[in-house]
Amino acid sequence: MQEIEIPSMNPERFRSVLSPQRFEEFERGAREAHELLEGHVVWNINSTARGGGVVELLRPLIAYARGAGVDARWLVIDGTPEFFTVTKRIHNHLHGAPGDGGVLDDVARAVYERTLADDLADVEGRVHEGDVVIVHDPQPAGLIGPLKAAGATVIWRCHVGIEHPNDVARAAWAFLRPYILPADAYVFSREAFAWDGLDRDRIAVIQPSIDPLAPKNQDLAPDVVVAVLRTSGVLAGESSTPVLFRRQDGTPGRVERRAQMVEDAPVPGNVPLVLQVSRWDALKDPLGVIRGFAEHVPADTRAHLVYAGPNVGAVADDPEGLRLLHESIALRAQLPPEQRARIHLASLPMEDADENAIIVNALQRHAGIVAQKSLAEGFGLTVSEAMWKGRPVVASRVGGIEEQLVHRETGILLDDPHDLAAFGAAIAGLLTDPQEAARMGARARERVRDRFLSVRNLLDYLGLIERLTGRPPAGHGASPIGARAGA
Repeated sequence: MQEIEIPSMNPERFRSVLSPQRFEEFERGAREAHELLEGHVVWNINSTARGGGVVELLRPLIAYARGAGVDARWLVIDGTPEFFTVTKRIHNHLHGAPGDGGVLDDVARAVYERTLADDLADVEGRVHEGDVVIVHDPQPAGLIGPLKAAGATVIWRCHVGIEHPNDVARAAWAFLRPYILPADAYVFSREAFAWDGLDRDRIAVIQPSIDPLAPKNQDLAPDVVVAVLRTSGVLAGESSTPVLFRRQDGTPGRVERRAQMVEDAPVPGNVPLVLQVSRWDALKDPLGVIRGFAEHVPADTRAHLVYAGPNVGAVADDPEGLRLLHESIALRAQLPPEQRARIHLASLPMEDADENAIIVNALQRHAGIVAQKSLAEGFGLTVSEAMWKGRPVVASRVGGIEEQLVHRETGILLDDPHDLAAFGAAIAGLLTDPQEAARMGARARERVRDRFLSVRNLLDYLGLIERLTGRPPAGHGASPIGARAGA
């Protein structure tokens, strides 16, 4: 098991993006958190330190909690390829999808339990009575019972979900439920995601959030955006000077690594850009994004598509990524030359998390439209990221995306994520009406400021921990099931 070192960040930084009233509320909550948790550790346990929305959430939340005087730490479990094959299967099944076609049987359970047993001794040697442990998603869920037995307060945080579960999803719930039940609380991103068979009094709703000051979301001047994309090989041309940026901890960083591009020629700098940033994952539907753009976004819009995902070799807990990347490359290669020339596949470097984040930031700011055509989605933080940058988003009406976007106000929601013609028509419509696209983008940014910044997430968790440890909430915190989380 690996402990990820996260330097503290001073929450005072939020003063520049929050109203005085909201910042005062946050300062009060930070003082309460320090008093409540003094002498104890808040542990977060998940399965990877690279790639995916959980990592995007954890880094700033832990850093700001530490800056507020809370001893917050992060552990990543070890796992074999066999283990991650099983947990990817669980992930797909929780979304109602068959995944690799395998089953969650006694063999899968043995693989799951055997791997977590190897991690358990390490965890038990670190976690002490009175600590708080937030266990993220299915991969480490088997640690919940032993951590409870050790005297910790344990929260299970489920970042995935489905509004209308089928038999596949319910079978995954049944597989996981024995490991989940001992937790003091079960946190979901939406009320509709909460499982049957859990104690309703232990269920809370906390919507994810973004850090507006992180490398992925910090303001970038237009010339810096172009320089980042040229240096990383995404945009045609070369940058004449080194490209520097501010890291998460405030120190300077430099863009040096290049994306692995699959394309006929680099993206021209003077064309409208449509972007989707997602893992190479069937549930993100890269094949549908490619086909929908190629077949239904007219060439006379001059638009190009970039589908940008992580370098698959750097994401340990996603064994399907390489297969989906190869399928995407093969689909693109089969397209007619005129369509193929407008489609670019980017595998972004992952060696330096902040460098990766600044490249994504620049891509989102350079794009005129951002897509998130997922077939299923726990929440979809890339939507809030794009909205924060003032970009209209065309996305599927699935999962937490529906919580973020307001149809025809901050973007366009697609009722049927499989309808490629509707996807293409929505993009084409915004490309031909830039004024409406700009109005949507401006409203999108304000919606994120009001609802989806890290400050609100920190206060939600504090309220939940206060409730679990016996202290009354101070007017904020995670909502019990049936009520919305704080906005």
